[in-house]
Amino acid sequence: MEKQSSEIGHVGSRQSDLKRSYKLGLHGLLTTCSKEEFCKAFPRFTQAERERLHRLYIQVIVSLHQNIEDEFEALCEEAKVGDILGTVEELVEEQTLDPLYPDQTNFNSVVQVLSTLKKNETQNLTTMLEKLEAQNKVLRSRVELLQKEIRDSSGASNAVEKGNAE
Repeated sequence: MEKQSSEIGHVGSRQSDLKRSYKLGLHGLLTTCSKEEFCKAFPRFTQAERERLHRLYIQVIVSLHQNIEDEFEALCEEAKVGDILGTVEELVEEQTLDPLYPDQTNFNSVVQVLSTLKKNETQNLTTMLEKLEAQNKVLRSRVELLQKEIRDSSGASNAVEKGNAE
């Protein structure tokens, strides 16, 4: 019991942020519509039936909201989210206090590395394209040469046939 109360009293900012974000998201999903909007959805019901139905709807939404929050709390406890986030907070605090800890979020170096990689990739692709264009040029020359040889040989055979015919 003492451990639970000390843990509850020592909820870190990350855990409270997580819970607050979850509740805000849940609230947005489970907000009730106005009584007027609800009544418009059931135009054939009597006013008394609509009011009873609306009260029931409100009770269901409230109950559902509470059940989902309770389930979230239970899952957080089961997964020891508080302990994990506490450890994360301690590590972050240690790293910010340690002047020798390397800055892992130097975006300029990341941008430079990515830029270099992209330039190298572009250069490799350009080189491959140039090689393929050169191969394509050689193949075209060979095709033209073969076509010329075919024309020459058919021209020679035509000349031979004409000479034989005369």
